[in-house]
Amino acid sequence: MKFITDIQARINSMRSTDDGATAVEYGLMVSLIAVVIITAVALIGTNLDTMFDNVGTKIKTTP
Repeated sequence: MKFITDIQARINSMRSTDDGATAVEYGLMVSLIAVVIITAVALIGTNLDTMFDNVGTKIKTTP
């Protein structure tokens, strides 16, 4: 029984050393996803603005 307890203790100690690296990796992934979302929203916003301006112009010029 002591052998199993020792093995579990070693496994748990190995897991706890990876927590810092995992947090950094998740932080990097979240920041990259945020950059992609911000870029996509900016591009879509610009395209929508242009499209609505064109529609507004056509509505004004249509008799």
